[in-house]
Amino acid sequence: MSITGLFLMLFLLVHVTANMTSLFGPAIFNRVCDFMGTNPIIMIVAPVLAVGMVVHILYALWLSLYNLRARGKRRYAVYNKGMATSWASKNMLALGSLIAGGMALHLIHFWSQMQLREILGGVGADPYQLLVYQFSRPYVVFVYMIWIIALWFHLTHGFWSAFQSLGLNNTNWIKRWQTTARVFATVVAAGFTSIPIYFFFKPTGLL
Repeated sequence: MSITGLFLMLFLLVHVTANMTSLFGPAIFNRVCDFMGTNPIIMIVAPVLAVGMVVHILYALWLSLYNLRARGKRRYAVYNKGMATSWASKNMLALGSLIAGGMALHLIHFWSQMQLREILGGVGADPYQLLVYQFSRPYVVFVYMIWIIALWFHLTHGFWSAFQSLGLNNTNWIKRWQTTARVFATVVAAGFTSIPIYFFFKPTGLL
């Protein structure tokens, strides 16, 4: 979980950075999309990321079911709630499910309209115009906001938990990783939030 999780967090950072170039206009954003779609290294890494995502989800499901079976109907009494008993830590499966749903929606709204069309021999939609269209719809923006909130909570626990699993689990390091986790999650969430908000208000002349 920790290795796939860290790999996917790196992907999120790259993805949000690339997507935020859309705030600077269609020319630079479409150029970045062309680069992402034709760069041989990225074309190799993309399927690896897809496999990593599937492995991460399946392992999370298996681990949750295993823990549920092990405990049965009984739950442990906890008198001293520590670092691992935050709301996010107790709801990682639910948060992960929301994130997976958001990713599925993202694939339908964007990947299927651009990369999939090209793979099938057609012409992909213009990336910038697709952003303008998708994020002009209130329900799409609302759903993405739910996805981003779930992502923020998931990252605030998953980030430091990954490093704990790798052995960096003494008291001083855990506090540092928790602080870094909140900063990382906030930066990623703020970046993703800026895009639908910008394109939702831009057609009205407010931006």
